[in-house]
Amino acid sequence: MADVSRRLFMRHLRGAPTSWVRHHVGGKVRHEGIGQSFWYRPLTAVLSEVPVDDRELPLLFHARTSDFADVTVQATVTYRISAPATAAERLDFSVDPKGGHWRAQPLDQVATLLAELAQQPALDLLARLPLTEALTAGIAPVREAVSAALGSDPRLTDTGVSVVSARVVAIRPEPDLERALQTPTREAVQQEADRATYARRARAVEQERAIAENELQSKIELARREQQLVEQHGANTQRQAELDAAAALVAAQAEAERGRVAAAAEAEADRVRTQARADGVRAVGLAEGEAEAARLAAYRDLPPAVLQALALRELAGQLPEIGQLTITPDVVTDLLNRLNR
Repeated sequence: MADVSRRLFMRHLRGAPTSWVRHHVGGKVRHEGIGQSFWYRPLTAVLSEVPVDDRELPLLFHARTSDFADVTVQATVTYRISAPATAAERLDFSVDPKGGHWRAQPLDQVATLLAELAQQPALDLLARLPLTEALTAGIAPVREAVSAALGSDPRLTDTGVSVVSARVVAIRPEPDLERALQTPTREAVQQEADRATYARRARAVEQERAIAENELQSKIELARREQQLVEQHGANTQRQAELDAAAALVAAQAEAERGRVAAAAEAEADRVRTQARADGVRAVGLAEGEAEAARLAAYRDLPPAVLQALALRELAGQLPEIGQLTITPDVVTDLLNRLNR
């Protein structure tokens, strides 16, 4: 909207670069064009302001297909007022000279006109299409029909309105019907999801089987290595026993050799001791014999009486201790006889 400022009884209007402004005074045009700025008297001025920028008009209307299904068409029309002077003459774009705002709603009139012109070709086209075709391939034909209808309509040209573009965003059925139509797709998607789930489970089972086989192979390999370890341990134990037996044999042989040597040494020592003892006994015997022979030689030259006296003394030395002695005549007689002999 134009910017209107007040100075005493005068008003100043400053337009926008996207607004076309016309100023009438007494039925004559004083100012006209885009981006106008001028002073005016509100009591005598007649102002019109027409926007010339591109504007978006969203459209939402219902239609019926050839199989009597209700659909909702969502579209957007971009338009601009290319002939603002013509539009100002056909529509009420008058501006209050005191406040600078529109007295009517001209853009609503333009929107109503565009909506009616856009709906008619869309309704005619969708009425000839079944629901499935309208939903799958109906957007492009509807867009082309709406663009052609808006571009060639004489009422828009007479009003000074030009359609820049027309877009059909979506064509949708009623919610219940849309859910019913989505059911096969949803079921197909669910089936595909189930197949994917089953395939994933199958792959999981296959992987688990592979893992189990790997674990079994690992256990078999571990058992084989344990067997090798046990066999190696047994061989080591056997080798250790053989070495211990050989060492024990060598030790026993050494001990036996030491015993044999010790026995031989002991036997030699006993023989030497026996020989020495025998030699000593022989020497002693010889000495005793020589002493006895010397003693006998000494006794040989003695008279008998002396020998008897020595014999008695020797005998007296061998007799036990006599506490009491009883001499009878028989004893004295026998003793005397012996002495005489």
